[in-house]
Amino acid sequence: MIMRREWRVKRAGNRIKVNLSADEFELLGSLLDQLVSLISDDPAEGDQRVRRLFPTAYPNNPERDAEYHKYMREELVASHRSAIDRFVNSLGSNELSEAEAMSWTQSLNSIRLVLGTMLDISEDTELSDIDEDDPEYGTYVLYSYLSGLLDEVVEALS
Repeated sequence: MIMRREWRVKRAGNRIKVNLSADEFELLGSLLDQLVSLISDDPAEGDQRVRRLFPTAYPNNPERDAEYHKYMREELVASHRSAIDRFVNSLGSNELSEAEAMSWTQSLNSIRLVLGTMLDISEDTELSDIDEDDPEYGTYVLYSYLSGLLDEVVEALS
């Protein structure tokens, strides 16, 4: 039987307390490294895993949308990188400022969006219905873990 900690993230005055294991911090660091690689790739490659991170601005006008992304992608990447950098700098810490916790929400959500795209998760997807024999079962578990962690960070910020 796996014992779940009572909490992983909670508010304590004007700070956010973090109760994660070294393995969890290592996992998050690895995921952040992978996210940096994904968002830094050449947009001409058209990697569909990041499409939710760089949404279509003009769905009915591909030319305008391409122009939008030509001018905005660099700014969007910089915003993602800034949040990731703040998250990485706070990895291993048992206490976060609100700004650091906000970077956690941004980066955790970005990772979830990539995983959700890979798994084709929609509002109708019931994670509890995923069969353990599914070849993507581990990725679904990771998605679920990140969703719970994100929820706790958001709750602590509320």
